[in-house]
Amino acid sequence: MTEEYGEGNLIALTETFLSEVFGNWIDTIKALETCDEVLPHAEKLHIVSRCIHSLAAKACGDPLLLNGSASGINETKSTTGDPSWNGISTGTKTQVSDDWWYDDVSFLSLPLYKRLIRAVEAGGMRPESIAGALVCYAEKYISQMTRQPNSKNPSSSSTVSITSEADQREILEEIVELLPNQKGVVSTRFLLRLLRTAMVLQASPSCRENVERRVGFQLDQASLEDLLIPNVCNSGETSYDIDCFQRILDQFMVMEQTSAAVSPSIVEDSHVMDGTRSLSSLTMVADLVDAYLAEVAADANMKFSKFQTLAAAVPDYARPISDGMYRALDIYLKAHPLLTDPEREQICRFMNCQKLSLEASTHAAQNERLPLRVVVQVLFFEQLRLRTSISGWFIASSNLDTSDNPSSVFTHSKNDGSHHRDRVTGMEDVRERVSELEKECQSMKEEFHKLVKTRRFWNIFFRRKSRHANSKSHSNGKMQQPHEKWL
Repeated sequence: MTEEYGEGNLIALTETFLSEVFGNWIDTIKALETCDEVLPHAEKLHIVSRCIHSLAAKACGDPLLLNGSASGINETKSTTGDPSWNGISTGTKTQVSDDWWYDDVSFLSLPLYKRLIRAVEAGGMRPESIAGALVCYAEKYISQMTRQPNSKNPSSSSTVSITSEADQREILEEIVELLPNQKGVVSTRFLLRLLRTAMVLQASPSCRENVERRVGFQLDQASLEDLLIPNVCNSGETSYDIDCFQRILDQFMVMEQTSAAVSPSIVEDSHVMDGTRSLSSLTMVADLVDAYLAEVAADANMKFSKFQTLAAAVPDYARPISDGMYRALDIYLKAHPLLTDPEREQICRFMNCQKLSLEASTHAAQNERLPLRVVVQVLFFEQLRLRTSISGWFIASSNLDTSDNPSSVFTHSKNDGSHHRDRVTGMEDVRERVSELEKECQSMKEEFHKLVKTRRFWNIFFRRKSRHANSKSHSNGKMQQPHEKWL
């Protein structure tokens, strides 16, 4: 078959034919698909490796130099024209997107596709392009992903129907292993869809841990809707998978602590920027945690320990205001009326009364579900804020009075004198108004102390009444229902 026995023998003709095939993009893909039917023989003849090498080189190179059309490359008429140096317009313009090769290679079987991805990765392709190709392959072959409630195209007709969940599970696990490790190359929404599907398909624990770790690294880019992962185990637990969110949050906090230890934000300007960005991402995650807690707090099966652990995961300095935490606490206290007083006080420590807005403070001061100590703190900080505002306003007003030159007071005209008298009169009116506000605050404090005494009296009264009723029921040999606890 070699040229030693004659010109134009079979091996030479085959090599000439394969050279033409490898020079064409579409023909190379068809040849690789055909090799799947006789894979052992094609591997022995090194045809598979040559096809993959040819496709990887073309995918990493300039697509405009391809010998053969591809589905992602289209020639379109130029609207403005592209005039050359002598003023002659070409009239056509070729537009090439980065994903031009995704759909063409998505028809390969999983083993061949995996080898192709490894080849383009070794060829220096950008991680974003590799991740985009893997997302396209996953959405094409894992039908469970298109059934997710937050899927972009839940009724996409391009998804290949695979009846076996075992095949889908195998594809998902391989894709997770192939995803680049760089942060941000895959959207957080897609990773969370991948995580939901992995739970439904019962993927391996290592696969789920891998996806959770990736989500944790970019948790600040997630949305609340995507993080509300349903609990797939029917064990009477919460509606959403709280433990999964806890693990993702722990991954993010470990990454934040590590980055803060490696690059402190005080040495250089670039470090200051990094520290600011880190604090900004931590603040976004804190808002996300507060919103998540408010969403799951109404669940009657939400345990006190889990709520407490989630609330304590993010430090207080990451929250500019505590309105989100107060809202979550209020919902949880309302949905769990059987909490003891120590538990109520313990859980309310995660709310910083100094960081409540005026609207939240007004609501908290009248909230009967909060412990009395917390209500007192809210009123105290509101009064302190009022005094600070009034003092600052007085200082600013006095600075305006002394800003005029004192030596020119006696040289002012009559008009200047009347203007000064008007200002003095206005200041006296302000002082009277401030005095009235202080009296109102004092009366509010007195009313509050009366309310505290009244609530304590009624608590003692009903405790004694409950004890008397219990003793009477024991004496009669009958048990009565205790009175409801007043808040």
